[in-house]
Amino acid sequence: MERKILFLHGFFASGACVPALALKEYFNGKAEVLTPDLPLHPREALDFIQQMYEQKQPDILVGNSNGSFLAQMVAARNGIPALLGNPYFEMTRFLTERIGVHEYKSPRANGNQQLVIDQGLIDEFAELQQHQWDDCRPANRERIWGIFGENDHLAHYEPLFLIHYKYAYHFPGGHTPTAEEVRTYYAPLAEKLLASDCDPVTFP
Repeated sequence: MERKILFLHGFFASGACVPALALKEYFNGKAEVLTPDLPLHPREALDFIQQMYEQKQPDILVGNSNGSFLAQMVAARNGIPALLGNPYFEMTRFLTERIGVHEYKSPRANGNQQLVIDQGLIDEFAELQQHQWDDCRPANRERIWGIFGENDHLAHYEPLFLIHYKYAYHFPGGHTPTAEEVRTYYAPLAEKLLASDCDPVTFP
Protein backbone atom coordinates (compact mmCIF):
# COMPACT_ATOMS: atom_id res chain seq x y z
CA MET A 1 0.00 0.00 0.00
CA GLU A 2 1.37 3.41 -0.96
CA ARG A 3 2.42 5.61 1.94
CA LYS A 4 0.69 8.98 2.31
CA ILE A 5 1.84 12.39 3.48
CA LEU A 6 -0.60 15.19 4.28
CA PHE A 7 1.02 18.61 3.77
CA LEU A 8 -0.51 21.64 5.51
CA HIS A 9 0.44 25.01 4.06
CA GLY A 10 0.97 28.40 5.68
CA PHE A 11 -1.62 31.13 6.23
CA PHE A 12 -1.20 33.08 2.96
CA ALA A 13 -0.40 29.97 0.91
CA SER A 14 -2.34 27.14 -0.73
CA GLY A 15 -1.92 23.51 -1.68
CA ALA A 16 -0.13 24.75 -4.81
CA CYS A 17 2.62 26.62 -2.92
CA VAL A 18 6.32 26.01 -3.57
CA PRO A 19 6.94 23.75 -0.52
CA ALA A 20 3.93 21.58 -1.42
CA LEU A 21 5.05 21.15 -5.03
CA ALA A 22 8.64 20.42 -4.01
CA LEU A 23 7.48 17.78 -1.55
CA LYS A 24 5.33 16.16 -4.25
CA GLU A 25 8.27 16.12 -6.63
CA TYR A 26 10.62 14.58 -4.08
CA PHE A 27 8.22 11.78 -3.16
CA ASN A 28 7.05 11.04 -6.70
CA GLY A 29 6.96 7.25 -7.01
CA LYS A 30 7.70 6.82 -3.29
CA ALA A 31 4.63 8.22 -1.52
CA GLU A 32 1.44 10.11 -2.26
CA VAL A 33 1.58 13.71 -1.06
CA LEU A 34 -1.82 15.28 -0.36
CA THR A 35 -1.76 19.09 -0.54
CA PRO A 36 -5.28 20.47 0.01
CA ASP A 37 -6.20 24.14 0.33
CA LEU A 38 -6.99 24.79 3.99
CA PRO A 39 -10.01 26.83 5.09
CA LEU A 40 -9.23 30.31 6.39
CA HIS A 41 -10.98 29.90 9.74
CA PRO A 42 -8.98 27.78 12.20
CA ARG A 43 -11.77 25.62 13.67
CA GLU A 44 -13.04 24.87 10.18
CA ALA A 45 -9.48 24.08 9.11
CA LEU A 46 -8.97 21.72 12.06
CA ASP A 47 -12.21 19.88 11.30
CA PHE A 48 -11.22 19.67 7.63
CA ILE A 49 -7.80 18.21 8.47
CA GLN A 50 -9.33 15.72 10.92
CA GLN A 51 -11.80 14.57 8.26
CA MET A 52 -8.98 14.18 5.73
CA TYR A 53 -7.02 12.15 8.26
CA GLU A 54 -9.97 9.84 8.86
CA GLN A 55 -10.74 9.45 5.15
CA LYS A 56 -7.23 9.27 3.68
CA GLN A 57 -5.30 7.84 6.65
CA PRO A 58 -2.00 9.66 5.98
CA ASP A 59 1.05 8.12 7.63
CA ILE A 60 2.51 11.50 8.61
CA LEU A 61 1.67 15.20 8.60
CA VAL A 62 4.07 17.86 7.33
CA GLY A 63 3.29 21.50 7.98
CA ASN A 64 4.69 24.97 7.62
CA SER A 65 3.90 28.03 9.76
CA ASN A 66 0.12 28.11 10.42
CA GLY A 67 -0.04 24.63 8.89
CA SER A 68 2.34 23.45 11.62
CA PHE A 69 0.21 25.13 14.30
CA LEU A 70 -2.72 23.07 13.05
CA ALA A 71 -0.68 19.92 12.41
CA GLN A 72 0.54 19.77 16.00
CA MET A 73 -3.01 19.55 17.32
CA VAL A 74 -4.18 16.93 14.82
CA ALA A 75 -1.03 14.81 15.16
CA ALA A 76 -1.15 14.91 18.96
CA ARG A 77 -4.87 14.06 19.04
CA ASN A 78 -4.45 11.08 16.69
CA GLY A 79 -1.02 9.89 17.80
CA ILE A 80 0.63 10.16 14.38
CA PRO A 81 4.10 11.45 13.44
CA ALA A 82 4.46 15.00 12.19
CA LEU A 83 7.12 17.40 10.96
CA LEU A 84 6.42 20.98 12.00
CA GLY A 85 8.22 23.53 9.83
CA ASN A 86 8.63 26.95 11.47
CA PRO A 87 5.49 26.46 13.58
CA TYR A 88 3.64 29.69 14.38
CA PHE A 89 2.18 28.87 17.79
CA GLU A 90 0.90 32.43 18.37
CA MET A 91 -1.02 33.17 15.20
CA THR A 92 -2.82 36.03 16.94
CA ARG A 93 0.48 37.95 17.04
CA PHE A 94 0.94 37.40 13.31
CA LEU A 95 -2.63 38.39 12.41
CA THR A 96 -2.93 41.46 14.64
CA GLU A 97 -0.19 43.18 12.64
CA ARG A 98 -1.96 42.40 9.34
CA ILE A 99 -5.61 43.41 9.75
CA GLY A 100 -7.18 44.15 6.38
CA VAL A 101 -7.64 42.68 2.91
CA HIS A 102 -4.90 40.46 1.46
CA GLU A 103 -4.19 38.22 -1.53
CA TYR A 104 -3.14 34.59 -1.26
CA LYS A 105 0.44 34.13 -2.47
CA SER A 106 -0.27 30.97 -4.46
CA PRO A 107 -3.33 29.91 -6.47
CA ARG A 108 -6.32 28.43 -4.66
CA ALA A 109 -8.34 25.65 -6.26
CA ASN A 110 -11.63 27.56 -5.94
CA GLY A 111 -10.21 30.62 -7.70
CA ASN A 112 -10.77 32.92 -4.71
CA GLN A 113 -7.48 34.74 -4.12
CA GLN A 114 -8.68 37.29 -1.55
CA LEU A 115 -8.94 36.99 2.22
CA VAL A 116 -9.79 39.36 5.07
CA ILE A 117 -8.11 39.47 8.47
CA ASP A 118 -10.39 41.04 11.08
CA GLN A 119 -10.84 40.93 14.85
CA GLY A 120 -13.30 38.06 14.60
CA LEU A 121 -10.71 35.87 12.91
CA ILE A 122 -8.08 36.86 15.47
CA ASP A 123 -10.46 35.92 18.29
CA GLU A 124 -11.01 32.49 16.71
CA PHE A 125 -7.27 31.86 16.68
CA ALA A 126 -6.95 33.16 20.26
CA GLU A 127 -9.47 30.62 21.52
CA LEU A 128 -7.67 27.81 19.71
CA GLN A 129 -4.24 28.86 20.97
CA GLN A 130 -5.39 28.44 24.56
CA HIS A 131 -6.13 24.77 23.89
CA GLN A 132 -3.43 23.85 21.38
CA TRP A 133 -1.52 21.66 23.85
CA ASP A 134 -4.55 19.85 25.29
CA ASP A 135 -3.75 16.56 23.53
CA CYS A 136 0.02 16.78 23.91
CA ARG A 137 1.23 13.63 25.67
CA PRO A 138 4.59 11.94 26.47
CA ALA A 139 3.99 9.21 23.86
CA ASN A 140 4.34 11.83 21.11
CA ARG A 141 7.51 13.54 22.38
CA GLU A 142 9.80 11.71 19.96
CA ARG A 143 7.56 11.47 16.90
CA ILE A 144 6.55 15.09 16.44
CA TRP A 145 9.62 16.89 15.12
CA GLY A 146 10.31 20.55 14.48
CA ILE A 147 12.46 22.17 11.80
CA PHE A 148 13.42 25.82 12.18
CA GLY A 149 14.90 28.27 9.70
CA GLU A 150 18.02 29.97 11.01
CA ASN A 151 16.98 33.13 9.13
CA ASP A 152 13.31 33.02 10.05
CA HIS A 153 12.41 36.58 11.09
CA LEU A 154 8.71 35.86 11.70
CA ALA A 155 8.35 32.89 14.05
CA HIS A 156 10.60 32.20 17.03
CA TYR A 157 8.98 29.28 18.76
CA GLU A 158 11.71 26.65 19.08
CA PRO A 159 11.93 27.12 22.89
CA LEU A 160 8.17 26.60 23.21
CA PHE A 161 8.33 23.58 20.90
CA LEU A 162 11.08 22.01 23.03
CA ILE A 163 8.96 22.24 26.16
CA HIS A 164 6.65 19.67 24.58
CA TYR A 165 8.77 17.75 22.05
CA LYS A 166 12.30 16.37 21.88
CA TYR A 167 13.74 16.78 18.38
CA ALA A 168 14.35 20.16 16.76
CA TYR A 169 16.33 20.58 13.53
CA HIS A 170 17.65 23.62 11.71
CA PHE A 171 18.11 24.68 8.13
CA PRO A 172 19.84 27.79 6.72
CA GLY A 173 16.68 29.41 5.40
CA GLY A 174 13.82 31.74 6.22
CA HIS A 175 10.22 31.29 7.29
CA THR A 176 9.03 29.74 4.03
CA PRO A 177 11.47 27.17 2.65
CA THR A 178 12.55 27.24 -0.97
CA ALA A 179 12.07 24.20 -3.17
CA GLU A 180 15.75 23.31 -2.71
CA GLU A 181 15.46 23.62 1.09
CA VAL A 182 12.42 21.35 1.05
CA ARG A 183 14.36 18.75 -0.95
CA THR A 184 17.49 19.02 1.21
CA TYR A 185 16.04 19.37 4.71
CA TYR A 186 12.28 18.90 5.02
CA ALA A 187 11.87 15.88 2.74
CA PRO A 188 14.64 13.69 4.27
CA LEU A 189 13.15 14.26 7.73
CA ALA A 190 9.68 13.43 6.42
CA GLU A 191 11.11 10.31 4.77
CA LYS A 192 12.62 9.24 8.08
CA LEU A 193 9.31 9.70 9.86
CA LEU A 194 7.50 7.91 7.04
CA ALA A 195 9.73 4.91 7.60
CA SER A 196 8.64 4.90 11.26
CA ASP A 197 12.25 5.63 12.14
CA CYS A 198 12.11 8.25 14.87
CA ASP A 199 15.81 8.19 15.69
CA PRO A 200 17.45 11.64 15.46
CA VAL A 201 18.87 12.75 12.11
CA THR A 202 22.18 14.43 11.30
CA PHE A 203 22.28 16.44 8.09
CA PRO A 204 25.39 15.98 5.94
